[in-house]
Amino acid sequence: MKIQGATVLVTGANRGIGKALAEEALARGAGKVYAAARDPKTVTTPGVVPVKLDITDPAQIAELAALLTDVDIVVNNAGVALSTSIVNDDLETIRREMEVNYYGPLQVSRAFAATLTAREGHLLIVNSALSWAVIPGTSPYAATKAASWMLANGLRLELPKVGVTSLHVGYVDTDMAAHITDSKVAPVEVAREAFDGIEKDAMEVLVDGTSRQVKAALSLDPSALYGS
Repeated sequence: MKIQGATVLVTGANRGIGKALAEEALARGAGKVYAAARDPKTVTTPGVVPVKLDITDPAQIAELAALLTDVDIVVNNAGVALSTSIVNDDLETIRREMEVNYYGPLQVSRAFAATLTAREGHLLIVNSALSWAVIPGTSPYAATKAASWMLANGLRLELPKVGVTSLHVGYVDTDMAAHITDSKVAPVEVAREAFDGIEKDAMEVLVDGTSRQVKAALSLDPSALYGS
């Protein structure tokens, strides 16, 4: 799907990957870019239309979808990483992570399904290399991204007139990964690859070597990843 002239909605667009996605959409000639955030005052990208959206609030999602009937592309980017252990961390915190990272994109996708179907539009879901594997300290987050990967696969089946792209990447140089010392991908590169994927109607975009290696490892026996 062409970005030129399209109307794009990006969730979590006030910083990090979301801000880079909004900027890239504008750079590619999008006709309008709605930049969604819980507090629209935190959206500072020139040229976008800030909109208020908490992706865990069903009423707010429904209200926005009823207003933005011109959207051609929905980018489900908003996400959180709140916990490190499925055994020791507070269960409510883990539930909150699932609410944002899985139920959030699910609810947004459902709310905009009719508009995107009518306009033969596109959905992009920002996932992770951790959709396919767990490393120490990532178990709750990885579980949410595994669910979100399957959300993308399910949406392809249930919305045949809508393109669906699942984007996967390792560490990205954002606030969420500020504590990570391993190599990181720049948000602008993620955004560039994301919109390349949309324009090619790609089902999956694997941004870096990490995501490609982890996806390939799905064919291995689990002992290769989790054996002692």
